[in-house]
Amino acid sequence: MQFLANILVTAIIVFATAYLVPGFKVESFWTAVVVALVLAVLNAFVKPIMKILTLPITILTLGLFSLVISAVILLLAAWIVPGFSIEPFWIAFPAALVIAIFSAIASMFKSS
Repeated sequence: MQFLANILVTAIIVFATAYLVPGFKVESFWTAVVVALVLAVLNAFVKPIMKILTLPITILTLGLFSLVISAVILLLAAWIVPGFSIEPFWIAFPAALVIAIFSAIASMFKSS
């Protein structure tokens, strides 16, 4: 049940990001749900590998390179999910930042 709640919250965040960040497009709420599912899979399997491979540069940038990793994960999701696009590609960086901020706020409410 917790997994479904997390997917729903992520879908809402992705859908809201489409309104806040120009160039970040989601066709419908159901597309946002699919994007949330794909992001969950990519974050579970691809992101840890990318973090390990980029650990030295992440340390040199004091953790800021993790935003680049999140942007790449978003671009992968946009490549996989039809109806979800990020154009131009550099829009993935502010979108990743917006999603991270909203996710942090949502997790604060979850733990209360």
